[in-house]
Amino acid sequence: MIARLVRRLRALFRSDTVDRELSAEIELHLELEAEELMRTEGLSPEAARRRARIAFGSVTRYREEQRDARGVRWIEESLADLKYAVRVLLRSPGYTIPAVLVLGLGIGATTAIFSVVTTTFGRLPYPDADRLIRIYEQNSPRNRWTTSVADFQAVASQARTLRVVGTIVVRSVPVAAGAEPQTMTVVPVTSGFMRALGIRPESGRLIEPADDSVGAAPVVVVSDGFARRWLGGPAAVGKNVMLDGRAHTVVGVLPRGLNRLAGFRADIWPVLQLKPPTRRGPFGMWMFGRLADGATLDDCRRELADISIRLQGVWSDFPDRDTRLTPYTLRSWIVGDGARTIGVFGVAVILVLLIAVANVASLTLVRTLRRWRELALRSALGASRARLVRLVTIECTALAVTGAALGIALGAAGLRVLLAIGPFIPRLDEARLDARAAAFAVGVAVLAAIVVASYPLVLLVRRDPGASLSGGTRTVGDGQHAQSVRGAFVVGEFALALPLLAVAGLLLNSFLRLQSVDPGFALEPVATARISLPVARYGNDTVLAEFWTRMLPALGNLGGATLVSLGDALPPDPRQNFNQNNFDLIDHPVGEGRPQSVSSWITVTRGYFGTLGVPLLEGRLFTPADTGSSPPVVVVSRAWARHYFSGEDAVGRQMIEGGCVTCPRTTIVGVVGDVRYDGLALPGEAVYAPMEQGAWRRTLFLFVRTHGTGTAALPAIRAALLAVDAGVSIDQPQAMREVVEGSIDQPRHLATLLLGFAVAALALAAVGIFGLLSYIVASRRREIGVRMALGADARAVVGMIVGRGLWLAGLGAVIGLAVAVVTTRWLAASLFQVSPTDPVTLGLVTLALLVVALVACWLPARRAATTDPVGALRTET
Repeated sequence: MIARLVRRLRALFRSDTVDRELSAEIELHLELEAEELMRTEGLSPEAARRRARIAFGSVTRYREEQRDARGVRWIEESLADLKYAVRVLLRSPGYTIPAVLVLGLGIGATTAIFSVVTTTFGRLPYPDADRLIRIYEQNSPRNRWTTSVADFQAVASQARTLRVVGTIVVRSVPVAAGAEPQTMTVVPVTSGFMRALGIRPESGRLIEPADDSVGAAPVVVVSDGFARRWLGGPAAVGKNVMLDGRAHTVVGVLPRGLNRLAGFRADIWPVLQLKPPTRRGPFGMWMFGRLADGATLDDCRRELADISIRLQGVWSDFPDRDTRLTPYTLRSWIVGDGARTIGVFGVAVILVLLIAVANVASLTLVRTLRRWRELALRSALGASRARLVRLVTIECTALAVTGAALGIALGAAGLRVLLAIGPFIPRLDEARLDARAAAFAVGVAVLAAIVVASYPLVLLVRRDPGASLSGGTRTVGDGQHAQSVRGAFVVGEFALALPLLAVAGLLLNSFLRLQSVDPGFALEPVATARISLPVARYGNDTVLAEFWTRMLPALGNLGGATLVSLGDALPPDPRQNFNQNNFDLIDHPVGEGRPQSVSSWITVTRGYFGTLGVPLLEGRLFTPADTGSSPPVVVVSRAWARHYFSGEDAVGRQMIEGGCVTCPRTTIVGVVGDVRYDGLALPGEAVYAPMEQGAWRRTLFLFVRTHGTGTAALPAIRAALLAVDAGVSIDQPQAMREVVEGSIDQPRHLATLLLGFAVAALALAAVGIFGLLSYIVASRRREIGVRMALGADARAVVGMIVGRGLWLAGLGAVIGLAVAVVTTRWLAASLFQVSPTDPVTLGLVTLALLVVALVACWLPARRAATTDPVGALRTET
């Protein structure tokens, strides 16, 4: 079949040459026949040629038969129809421009989401990526957490189902390479991590097992971008980078564009050298591995369960006997909850696309009905139904392909918008509008063309266009059937728009409620910044304590700062709170072998609560007497106290923290207001420990309260810190109000984008009902004129038109509301204090839809009410 098509195309391109050769051959035969007639019958040259032509027959018919024999006639006719379709579309901008824009919008949104989906769920950039796993600690289907040094070393030495295993941590440290230090996110890794992924460096080498040993020279692998920006490009290998005040030698550079490994994005990957553990915890390491040849995920799960049991026998300080090391595929870890967000966007764009196609199909139906006299005339002139079907099909296809071209451009722009507001979709920064996306856009356009052309083609097949010409009618669409089809399109558009409006309304309601949540601290005039000290000079608690206790009083007197304090978490952003600790209450101990409770464990200086404006509710705050030589104390939040001591006084109660049964008991000395560290949607359960009792950190958040704007004192504080130690890094300066607003970026962007899709769907539905009623008014102008001539007033005419439109919109709203009540239930996990079937939200979006429909109906109804009865009766319908 392909060979035959190639031959026909070759014949098509040679058609001019073949036609000339055929004409020459025909002329030769005619000349020979004429000469024979002149010789035998003595005819004149003119009479002989005339007789020869009569005997030969129709030259034109012979040429057409030869073209049919070559199989190129239908191709030539199709090209002619395409040229005609383009001319017709260009002459009808009132139809072409809206149709192309609507299709372009739907195809563009769908193409952008297609690119995101294929990237997120597509092939990971590692060899045999399906054999890569991520290992968690887990004691229930919904409760899992990171691993520890003891876990990693046990798995690395005992697991036989894993060919290689590695672990990483995530840190923020001062980074310097011949310039002022900047705090950056680095990901220290063991050698097995990159070997498990199977990546190869662009230059140099990766971290090797010998580098893992404690005391080995510190080395680092960097991204290509970091090497070009900081280290001069290809010559980066062998140069030094100061990480946390310690020189690290660059031994390798990652391939260009690869700065995200196993879901973690960083430019710097130093070696992680692990000392032998002294207890099962603390947890906070991310463990990855590659399955051995022949091993399955179930094999690995069973072996890790056995290793977990052996670990419990070695480390008795960890009482949770239900905890198991559990493997998951790397893909499931990377995609995570992002599949829900992509699903929301996917459904939204599909609904918009369906509404767009229905709208264009409705426009095309009206256009076909109005062009029926033209089609009838072409039929009368000899065009077959097949030729008319082909003409309509080509016209719809040209329209859809033009919409696809616009859609590809809009899809690229939409992808840039998603990239700008990310990163709440996994691997979003890897998404590109490639050839697959372009092919998808064309495929969607072809399907749209089929839908758009379907009813006009049915009309052409079921009705003879030539028969209507003798009747003198210009259209076949004045009957109820055509109006019913357009009415069905309108009902479908409203039925599709309402669920999308409902989802957007629920998410917007949820976001507004989330935005109104009290974070538990003062927003103004408080600012924050992150300070990191180099480990080379501040490697122990004594030096850290001396630096901070000396600097804090000095910082409080600079630049108008009235209160200055430190903490190791930044509320309410859960991404800046990695501090969790297990504990056991003396009054309410957990059962034997049961997991201990875990809570956010925030370490702060004494002035923390005053700086942030967190009120004291019971007991006392930290005092200068709470030092490293005094019994350990903590302050708890009100939500924490209510959870663990409901109806009882929490002050004075004691606990064992961190599973350390030999350590002194920790006493609760006060209860303060709730600060939401894990996001505004979660309760503010937290335990506060004083840094002055020996819990100083090298990286801390600075909190400043001033008389003026929150950030006014930060420049002076920055200068004071750098004057003391140029290796100190201070970054992320921002007002606490900005921190709170940034913590809810994801629900804000999700609600905004879906609201945009919903508004587009509603606008398309309004355009659909407006077009239908405008067509009804135009086609029934004579009827309206008769009604008004018989005494009908403008109000009755408006009521008739608006009533028809609202009935269609209301029917669509009822269908859409029923669909929304069923489908919005899967949004429950994404909503805050809002039911998926919230009657107020569903009622408001339904009302909004009907109001928009009312406006769209009223405009053509008002035009109908101004109809001149005399002029309408004189006009031929």
